Amino acid sequence: MPEPLAGAGARATEAERVRRAFVEACTLDVLARKAGNVSEASPGHGMHAGLFLQSAEAAAAPLCMASARVGERIEAAVRATRSVVRCNTNLGIVLLCAPIVAAQERRAPGGPGLSLAASIRAVLEALDIDDARAAYRAIALARPAGLGSVPEQDVDAAPTVGLRVAMAMAAGRDRIARQYAEAFDDVFDPGVASFEAARDRALRRGHDPRAAGVQAIQATFVEFLAAWPDSHIARKQGDAAAHSVMAEARPWRERARRGDPLEADPAWAAWDESLKARGLNPGTSADLCVATALAASLEAVGTVS
Repeated sequence: MPEPLAGAGARATEAERVRRAFVEACTLDVLARKAGNVSEASPGHGMHAGLFLQSAEAAAAPLCMASARVGERIEAAVRATRSVVRCNTNLGIVLLCAPIVAAQERRAPGGPGLSLAASIRAVLEALDIDDARAAYRAIALARPAGLGSVPEQDVDAAPTVGLRVAMAMAAGRDRIARQYAEAFDDVFDPGVASFEAARDRALRRGHDPRAAGVQAIQATFVEFLAAWPDSHIARKQGDAAAHSVMAEARPWRERARRGDPLEADPAWAAWDESLKARGLNPGTSADLCVATALAASLEAVGTVS
């Protein structure tokens, strides 16, 4: 039976809100100077902020396709990105955000009355081999640096298990894969908890919402970076380099927890440039920031009524 027009209109409104929330999360990530990562203030690693903004706009619509499987969303978003930029700008972001977007769609009008976290768990439990095949094609298209090879479920071979199972096999060496295995626990805690606390502090101090969001991204970034070795650094430069950056991040995390605006200290920019000079890019921590900002935005507003 056709969906009533009112229901269809509400779902279209919700899909557009989610699309805008994704683009805004990506924009905040680029506006926020994050040590070792590309930002509007500081290009690096052969890339500049404009590439990431173009990628966000390109990926947003396919990522938010109505009723699409997670794997479909991932593959379509990566293909759309590659049509406008010729480098890997957002594979990790897309891998993280596709289940979040799919979960929010389940919470839209007429769907189950679930929290975002509970809806994500339901989405992950439903992932199958078709999702894995589509995600593997997307990874092959994006060609992330330093991926290497593994004995089981290597991305250069056709998967024989569902996407969540394949991600669980990689969870010990990749923090993005771990989110699939552990129901996005890191995104919600410390991610959303840190983001919301930092954003609320900035708003109380009179900052506008976007400036508050930028400060929240920075605080969340150092929360992630100080908590565990960044898997993008570990994959490219080894565990020792990743642990070194983690140690460097810990004093910044303490300052962020106190509410200090990190950008106000020239040492923040100096650390950013130092990591770039050493070829160290905490890309996984940055990707987790985008997923966190998106989750915080969707959880805060809920669903369209």
